[in-house]
Amino acid sequence: MLNRDLISKYITPLSPLPTSLNQSGNLKENIKCLLFDIYGTLFISGSGDISIAKENLTETEKLDQLLAKFKISKNSGAILKDFFACIEKKHEELKENGTDFPEVEIDRIWMNVLKNNNINTVRMFALLFELIVNPVYPMPNLKKMLSVCKEKKMPTGIISNAQFYTPYLFNWFLGLDLEKLGFYSDLVIFSYRFGCAKPSMSLFQIAVEKLKNMNIPASSALYIGNDMLKDIYPAKKAGFKTALFAGDARSLRLRRDDLRCKNLSPDLVITDLIQLLDYIMD
Repeated sequence: MLNRDLISKYITPLSPLPTSLNQSGNLKENIKCLLFDIYGTLFISGSGDISIAKENLTETEKLDQLLAKFKISKNSGAILKDFFACIEKKHEELKENGTDFPEVEIDRIWMNVLKNNNINTVRMFALLFELIVNPVYPMPNLKKMLSVCKEKKMPTGIISNAQFYTPYLFNWFLGLDLEKLGFYSDLVIFSYRFGCAKPSMSLFQIAVEKLKNMNIPASSALYIGNDMLKDIYPAKKAGFKTALFAGDARSLRLRRDDLRCKNLSPDLVITDLIQLLDYIMD
């Protein structure tokens, strides 16, 4: 999976686009844990999110080249049609079984679409496809912020919509795996592992229970995300303190037209990850 030479050809350096928001807010109690979203928060996301919107797919030439590389005879249009249909079918099945916000395992989807049971081949294809349609790059000061948190023994975790390839982003860009970067394994909660996605409360309730086992109340944990509906809304309902990451216009989702977010305010607004240190430094 860590074929750096191949993957490097599909990595596009990105810089965040400024937003109109400024750092604001305050916290009335000490924070004992930081929990993060990934796409649009820790990593710049070219599409603004890990989810792939049909209308935003413009890289058809690159996709056709990828299909040719893997000796797949269908063109990108036909493959994408099958891809989205397969996802929608799986979502419907999960909803019928009571899942409020279904999540798929993207490698299983591609195995179905490509009619290929070689998991290594399918995963490499899925990864390169993702890098084409949703290029990612570390947010400024990501590694420095995580390094300070680890040095200060501040527990860190993740609650994020994600897929099998998401953990590899940290290795490729930062040179270290999640554990060595200071993330607690019990607090790394990826949507694909549970079959449900944010803004489902399920993922946040799992984190609440994990924190309880660490003697950390939800009110002493700060959740940081870029989406008022998918991040701030469920995090606040779970009892967490909240920080809206407003560091990139691509991914900032204020959701002002959604009733759930109409009267919702985060405890903090930050525009650079390094600003988090203002709230955890002694």
